[in-house]
Amino acid sequence: MTMKQLVAVLVAAIFAASSFAALAQDKKTDKKSETKSGQMDKKDAKKDGKKKAAKKDAKKSDKSKAKSEKMDKKS
Repeated sequence: MTMKQLVAVLVAAIFAASSFAALAQDKKTDKKSETKSGQMDKKDAKKDGKKKAAKKDAKKSDKSKAKSEKMDKKS
């Protein structure tokens, strides 16, 4: 093997190793972002559920206030 061939093989090996490392890092980042997005979806769902529950409670309290006002007017 000549020096040129040796250098070419070493450069190719370094390039291949860095490419492999970059791909592995991308996969790791994708997994983290998927879990974060899944967690964010869960948090959003919880927030939506709380908002819906608050709206229902507000509607119920409005209805009960309206009923009590009607009862007061009748008296």
